[in-house]
Amino acid sequence: MTTTVRTGELRGNSFNGKDLSTPQKLMIFVLSMSLFGLSNILVEVIPEFTIGPVEIALAYFVFIPLVLAALFNPFWVALGAPLGEIIFTDLLLGDFSGIGEIEGFIQMFLAIYIAGSLIRNPLSKAQVAFGAIMIVVIDKFLSAIVDLSKVWFGLEDAEFVEGLPESMLLIEVIGFGVDILLSGIVFGVIPALWLVPKLYGRIEPLMGMQPRQPGKPIQGSTPGIGITVALVFVLGAASAVFAFLEAWGADFGAAEWEWLDTYGPAILLVPAAIFVVLLAGVFVFAGKQRKQP
Repeated sequence: MTTTVRTGELRGNSFNGKDLSTPQKLMIFVLSMSLFGLSNILVEVIPEFTIGPVEIALAYFVFIPLVLAALFNPFWVALGAPLGEIIFTDLLLGDFSGIGEIEGFIQMFLAIYIAGSLIRNPLSKAQVAFGAIMIVVIDKFLSAIVDLSKVWFGLEDAEFVEGLPESMLLIEVIGFGVDILLSGIVFGVIPALWLVPKLYGRIEPLMGMQPRQPGKPIQGSTPGIGITVALVFVLGAASAVFAFLEAWGADFGAAEWEWLDTYGPAILLVPAAIFVVLLAGVFVFAGKQRKQP
């Protein structure tokens, strides 16, 4: 299968080199932030189901940050996506947990950053599928470790099922599997395998960039195995610290406006309008960048 790469009129900013411009990084950041932020609003209105002690719910649309990380700079995609969730879902819908939001931000940043860096060839179905699974695995594994640690240190009470002494760990394992199935495979691998080859070579020129080329260095990828492992430990520990602070009652910056209950589904039009404005701004700015000599 031959893929035609449409390069268009580029400014010479190669995505595979080290000369990606600041405006291009900003475009990737805003695109990631707005798309993932809006998608999380849709997740909020999808009903959840409970079977015994296990909640069956969609965590997020993994394919959105995965596709962007596979096609663009993984670092800026990873930085924008969790911020979009905080702004669009938590702040605009009035459920902001303050300092506790940092935990989720760090965990999702690490998940997207590492998974996107693992995709060396965007047209490899195996690598794209692996990347989708890894986003969920890294994010939910770090989250589970933090939750278990809070119980271990006595900051929260464990949720046990009668007759099963180790039921908290069992609940975490079952929830982990549900997240991999729903978010990782159904709303991750399946749509990503269709979208990545469809967008590859087509969306990059619209933003004044060249497509990622297999075998060449990826700008914005993780610096190496050793540094990546150290980064996971350091940032993972940092996310735990913020989670512990929230469990201790340090809810600095927390706020609840209950706008969704007050104004109903109509309030969702506000973040949707912001998304449209941001997305239009990205492509208008990209068009101006392409026209510059």
